[in-house]
This record gives sequence, C-alpha cells and structure tokens, in this order.
Amino acid sequence: MIPSINSPGSRTIGLLAYLYGPGRHEEHVDPHLVASFDGMSPDPGRDPSATLKDLQLLLDQPVDALPVHSRPARHVWHCSVRAATGDRVLSDEEWGDIARRVVAATGIDPGDGEPGCRWAAVRHADDHIHIIATLVCEDGSRPDDFRSGKRAQAECRLIEKELGLTLVNAGDGTAARRPTSAERHKADRRKRGRTAREELRETVRRAVAGAESEEEFFERLAAAGLLVRRRIAPSGDLLGYTVALPDDRNRDGEPVFYSGSRLAPDLSLPRVRERFDGNGDQAARPGRSRDDHGDVPVASGPAAARRSATQAAWAAVLCIEQDEDGAAAAQLAAAGEVLDALARTSAAHTRRELREAAFVFERATRSHIRAERYHGRALRQAARDLIQGGPALGRGEDGATTAMVIDMLFFLATAAANWHGRHHHAQQAAAAHAAAEHLRAAYQAASATPIGVLHQRGRHLAHPAREKHAAALRAALPELAETVLAEPGWFALAATLADAEQAGHRPTALLVEAAGRRELESATSVSDVLVWRLRRIADLPADPAIPKATASAISLPRNRPVTEREHSRRGRPGPGR
Repeated sequence: MIPSINSPGSRTIGLLAYLYGPGRHEEHVDPHLVASFDGMSPDPGRDPSATLKDLQLLLDQPVDALPVHSRPARHVWHCSVRAATGDRVLSDEEWGDIARRVVAATGIDPGDGEPGCRWAAVRHADDHIHIIATLVCEDGSRPDDFRSGKRAQAECRLIEKELGLTLVNAGDGTAARRPTSAERHKADRRKRGRTAREELRETVRRAVAGAESEEEFFERLAAAGLLVRRRIAPSGDLLGYTVALPDDRNRDGEPVFYSGSRLAPDLSLPRVRERFDGNGDQAARPGRSRDDHGDVPVASGPAAARRSATQAAWAAVLCIEQDEDGAAAAQLAAAGEVLDALARTSAAHTRRELREAAFVFERATRSHIRAERYHGRALRQAARDLIQGGPALGRGEDGATTAMVIDMLFFLATAAANWHGRHHHAQQAAAAHAAAEHLRAAYQAASATPIGVLHQRGRHLAHPAREKHAAALRAALPELAETVLAEPGWFALAATLADAEQAGHRPTALLVEAAGRRELESATSVSDVLVWRLRRIADLPADPAIPKATASAISLPRNRPVTEREHSRRGRPGPGR
C-alpha cells in the first residue's frame, strides 16, 4: 500500500473537480465518497442533489471563518493511497477505514478529542483513494502534520499486515520519483513500455556511465538524441540542465523537459559532478597501498573491456564485504554505471535482461550513506572501457567474456543486496535481488555457447584424463566433489582443467585457490562458477575455441589493480554464484 502526499494546493474546488471528473484520460469510474470527517458529507458522485460546491463549502468552512490575513495561502492537503499491484480489490468499507487511519496517523484528524481538520475520501478506481483535507482545524488552529509522509508510510505498513496485503518495502527518501498517472497514460496511448521520465532517466544514466567530464557528459546526451538545455548563471557558470525526448510534447506542441534532479536524486548536476571529482589522483587518498591503486589499464576492444570489468567487479565485491560504508556506497554507485554500460554494448540475446538488470539496480545505487567517490574509480574506468570498447558480438571471445563478467556481476548484485540488508535498506536490497535475477537470466543466454563447447570437449576427453581431473577435484574439494561430478557442468569443468594443465598449471592447486575465494554451497551450478574462476585465474581464453596464444593478446596486463591472485594470497573470500 503506497501513500503519496502532494504539495499543498490553494483551490479546494479545483481538486474536487478533478477527483469527481472523468480524469485526464477517462480513467475515473464511479467517483464517490467512502469516508469523511463527519460521516455525513454531501457526495456529488452518488447524491443527485449534492454538488461539488456544497462539498467545497463544507470543507472550507474552518478556513473561511478565519480573518483573511490569517488564512493559509495553500490550505488544501491531498493524499492518495494506492494498493500494490496484485492486491485484492478492497471494499468501500475497507477503504473508508484506511482513510480514517491515515488522517489520524498524519495528524490531519487525530481523534481522541483533539481538534482535527475537515476531510473527505474519494474513490474513483478499484485500487486507490484520494483524501482531500483543509489545513485549518475546527478551533482555528493548524494541524500537526509534520513528517506526515513518513507517518502515513508507517501506518500503511501496519494496514498491509492486518489486511493481508502485499508488504511494500519501506523507503528512505532516496528513490527516484515515480511517473505520474498522466505520464503513464501518455505512455500507454503511445504504446511505449516506459514513460518519458523513465526513458530519460535510463538515457542520462547511460550518458554519465564512465564519463570523465561535464563536456563529455553533455556530448553523450546530445549524441543519444535528447534535447538538452543548460541553465547558465549571469556569471556564466553552469547551474543545471534539463532534458527532453524529441517526440514528447505537451498540448501546446512544446517539448516536455525534466531536470536531472526530477529524474533521480543523483542525476542533478552537482551530484553528477561528484562522479567526475572522484577521477582525480588516487595516490593522495588515505589508506590505499600500491596494490590497491596501481595503474588502471585501458582495455581495448569489447572482450578486453569485459575482462577489465570482471576484475573491477571482483575488487568491488571485496570492498563491499569489508563493510566500510563510504567505500561500499561508492562501489554500488559505480556498479550501476557498469551495468548501464554493459547493457548498452552487449549483443541482442542478452541486451533485454541486462537492460532490465540495470534499470532495477538503479534503486540500489543510492542510500543516505555518503559515497566516497574515489573508491569507485576502477569500476567507473571499467564502465568507460565498455563504452569505448564498442558493441560486443554475441559469439567468440566477446560472447564468452560477456558470460564471464555477468557471472561476476551476479555476485556483485548479491553482495549489494546483503550489504543493503545489513543496513536495513529494504527497497535497495529488493532492487539488488531483482537485478541479480535478471543477471541470472542474462548469464544463461550468454554462457550457453561457451559452456556448451566446453561440455562437448569434456565429454570427448579420454576416460583416464577425466578420471585424473575427477581425482584432482576430490582432493581439492572433498565435500563438494560428488555434487560437482553429478552436475551437467562437470564436463565443462573437466575441459577447463585440461586447458589449464596444458597451459602449465597444476589443476589441484588451481581448484584449491578457486574454492578458497568464497563458499560454493549456495551456487546454482558449482561447476559453472569454477569454470569461470579457473579461466580467470589461469589467464585462459574465455572462449574455449580460441588458442591460448591468441587470448594472451587481448588479456589485461598483470599490473592491474587488486588482482584476484593477490587477494587469494591474503586469504580473502571470493565470488560465487
């Protein structure tokens, strides 16, 4: 159940006309009262003798009783209360009880003999009501409606439990604004899956992903086809910006512009600039050794960019698990940029799920914990590499490294969900979990070919070779070996162990190192996780069809920051899906 309190208005009759009218798109059905301050207010919807003016005069009476100079300029309080998608249709009596509880909780009409405001609750759809009140109590005083939004949210959480409705995650005020009803209806009329606000938010987030300066950011906005206006101070300083879709027009045919802050709190110009401020010299930052901030390699091509992103995501996971709040918050914000960049540059068969993952993970990138932006530098560089590397093919090393990075980003999203859960960020945790599910689906699409090739190669390994690798698995992972051997992915793992052995590695040692990175029991496919870990550790090509010599040309140099092998030596846990 979602309450939404609007900014106070000045015309009671105007809001009543909207509530009892047909709606902007003929969506209002059977408008009528379900409750009111006295239980006897005139209902213009069901009583032919009642008019909107009658109800307006009744509600405004305490306001009109005050001297003109004492009346509040904006005296109309408006709150909508909407049931969650999938909830049952509530009766008028239930909605009436909900309205009474909400006005009591918010201080509009507290009851128990305390002075209250006049109010009425109108229902014109199955799934929500609107409560209108005038902000002067019967005794001429003003109501105590301070923080009424949070109080309404708290009351709705109780109502959900009592009525068996969907338990909506509590917010913390950092979510992006929801599209309005008018924006949703406009999108429906145009048969668009998302509103203009949502499309703009996604496009602006992609533009800022990995950008190094304001100039580059605005160039990307223009290249994406958006209309951009900059707000300039008399001094010539840039104060802000607004964007619009070229085909999103108002009734006068003018573009509908949105400021960055109206799209999301972290898309305002000052917040965008914070990302660029985090790109400075890292050597001067406290608490960072050379191992932690060595030269950031510039990847070349989609496959190398995906390897770079995999390494940066691994470092981010370690940072999040250390639970240093400012650093973790920065990693999560930058992780959103990597997802945006990956969705933008991936092949068609993974693009939809990756786009949805980035779209929902956006909510997990913000909380009230202040991000220390420089900690997200490696991920921001990875996002930049992905953009500059260009579109990836859905096959070959491009396709296989896409599966590799998605495997790691799945774990990063899971780590984000756990971190938000520990901090009681319910909405952010739910968003990270939802993103992980989209990443799981994207991984299945991306990994089908490379894992399938490895599977066939593993099946055709000589029996003694498979038995030797099985013995290595039992020696390295005695508790999980039989589970892995029973999985369909065992053949792909056997082929990977054969590749590693041919490249000069000891399979048992590699397995011990891979297993020591993090627990594996919760993985959907332990063998798949081990395949990608081993191919990263052993510097094998992600695509099993590529010879090792060719793969070396696209691999990243060994002076990359926060190497996986270094972290393994330190005994820290590693990723798993």
